Amino acid sequence: MFCVLLALILSAAGALSASDQPSLSAGEIMARVAANQDRAVKLRAEYIYQQHIRVATRRTNGKLAREEKADYVVAPTPEGTKKELKHLEGRYLKQGHYLEFQGDPVPESDSLDGDLVKDFREDLASDKSKDGLGRDLFPLTTEEQKKYRFDLAGEETFRGRKVYRIKFRPADRNDLDWAGEVVVDAEEFEPITVYTRLSRRIPFLIRTLLGTDLPGIGFNVEYRRFDEGVWFPVSFGTEFRLHAVFFINRDISVSLENSAFEHAKVESKIRDFKPIS
Repeated sequence: MFCVLLALILSAAGALSASDQPSLSAGEIMARVAANQDRAVKLRAEYIYQQHIRVATRRTNGKLAREEKADYVVAPTPEGTKKELKHLEGRYLKQGHYLEFQGDPVPESDSLDGDLVKDFREDLASDKSKDGLGRDLFPLTTEEQKKYRFDLAGEETFRGRKVYRIKFRPADRNDLDWAGEVVVDAEEFEPITVYTRLSRRIPFLIRTLLGTDLPGIGFNVEYRRFDEGVWFPVSFGTEFRLHAVFFINRDISVSLENSAFEHAKVESKIRDFKPIS
């Protein structure tokens, strides 16, 4: 999984109009975003938080095949983050009836849907990332931005704040990677929302010879400010169809919510943990 971000700037003190300010290019805006993201890695290491993940698979007729909901407490480590499972529940279809379960190990985890759901539930959050999401999902850091081209789509007001809207795609048009749009806060140069899709369709030979395709795949991420210079992704969502090796054919939906942020240096754990329904 992989990448995204946006464009233009206001008066620092608010006394001058936007027309009096020199315009920034998409590259300049994203360079400031990258510098903030590089710095944010250390700042995010000071927080622990609760993470709720829901993964569901459906058959092509729309019928739910399996659903799992999991709650974790995410704490920083010197290398990234560590997740501790606090609550797990789900249901799955068997012989025309839904069977519910709680706790780990989950039943029929080695089934097609059990394996798919577990992989997405456990792999979505990266232990190597301070914000609990895989770094390659977002072209925000200096290293990730090297692979992308950014274009300024405009400046507007979003949720009461001036923002830049920036489109991005792989620098090499032949690359199969993320493309999309990012909304950047014009004052703090931090991402607010990110939307992605695959930059192009999976090559024909892979679709025909391997029977693998991911129509509709992409994701939406929302960021929120929690402290000066500290913005965290608070939600992640995706829905797509998975065709793989000729016999896997499922609609998959994944959602993630981060909440209950606390300073790790002040609190050793999140008090009064309550599962998110």
